[in-house]
Amino acid sequence: MRPAARPLPLACRPFTTLPQLLLPLLLALLLAACGGGGGSTPAPEEPEEPIIETVGPGQFKAVSALGSVSSAQIGEAIRNAGTRAPVVTPRYAVNTYRLDYLTLDASKREILASALISVPVKAAGARSPVISYQHGTLFRDAEAPSNHATADEPAVIMASLGYIVVAADYVGYGVSKGAAHPYLLSAPSASAVLDLLTAAKYWRQKNKVLDNKQLFLVGYSEGGYVTMAAHRALQAGTHVQKAQLVTVVPGAGPYQLQTTLDALLRLVRDDNPLAAALLNPGTLKNLSTSLRREIRDQLLKKALPSDADVVFDPTFIDNYLADDSAAIERVSNVHDWKPELPVRLYHGRDDRTVPYASSTVTLAAMQARGAGAQVTLTDCGAVPAGHLECVVPYWSFMLDHLAGFARDL
Repeated sequence: MRPAARPLPLACRPFTTLPQLLLPLLLALLLAACGGGGGSTPAPEEPEEPIIETVGPGQFKAVSALGSVSSAQIGEAIRNAGTRAPVVTPRYAVNTYRLDYLTLDASKREILASALISVPVKAAGARSPVISYQHGTLFRDAEAPSNHATADEPAVIMASLGYIVVAADYVGYGVSKGAAHPYLLSAPSASAVLDLLTAAKYWRQKNKVLDNKQLFLVGYSEGGYVTMAAHRALQAGTHVQKAQLVTVVPGAGPYQLQTTLDALLRLVRDDNPLAAALLNPGTLKNLSTSLRREIRDQLLKKALPSDADVVFDPTFIDNYLADDSAAIERVSNVHDWKPELPVRLYHGRDDRTVPYASSTVTLAAMQARGAGAQVTLTDCGAVPAGHLECVVPYWSFMLDHLAGFARDL
């Protein structure tokens, strides 16, 4: 079971109420973003793909078995969570592994990263679809997927439904703890996922862990952002699993950074209009770089919980405080492109952590590029439809959507 500090199996820890200071609130809300059926008709038999060992980013380095979790243990964890977890029935025990692989950090340097691989225990020769699950913001390394392979871990619960689940820790967690986590930086966020897909595929092939060549990308909050970044990079590249991607379900992600931060800033203007005016990026951009950095460092200290043991790359907030929209577009935004496969956005209208406008702007941008009905936005039905309140509804929506496509569960 999870420690008391992280009691929600498919949700995230509660976030604090709005403080009176503008930017500490803005950072605290954004950094506190949460971090989690199907037909059985067999797919036609296809020839096995050649086993290719990658060198460099995507290279498999090591794997270690973490243990096995029974379906009874998973079911008990779900029952104990009550309304804090979606109603699902585990079908399989799950074997868990920690996989180490090479990826790129924010400076495009190779770095060793880690991930949790959760495999349903099925009959010999049975295949499974693959979910790439992107977790939400975490402040403690112990909560990273490969450090938390327990019965209430989202990746484990999804695997118990019949999916192989790969869950990147991200740079800054797991084996890469101590390195700066590239928070809301699109390129290293995408690399952590795509390089994991490469390494995990190699490991599965070598160990005859059979998949059915169906791939799904899912995640909520920061996980929604990373999911969108990974989808865009996968579509634009030549990754071997590009053709296997079926559908993508990002929930409540800050896909357009400036829209997200501007909306959060507007939320607190009524509470403290003087502070809002003083800390407006349009004002701060006129300060010296060193002074802006000092303000940023102090704000980050206020935003992070006292027991945080991970480091966040400050590039996203530096660009915002400098009012550098070009840099934000170049290194952070993931909203303005045309997906070729179904994207099912999900968001709550009352979200004060990642404002609803982040999804509406994304939907409009994608449809303006001709995406049409390929991209939809579903409103969370919770009352109120806040960030935390919509976590469980998101998981139910996502699993129901995937069930309409997934085979071999």
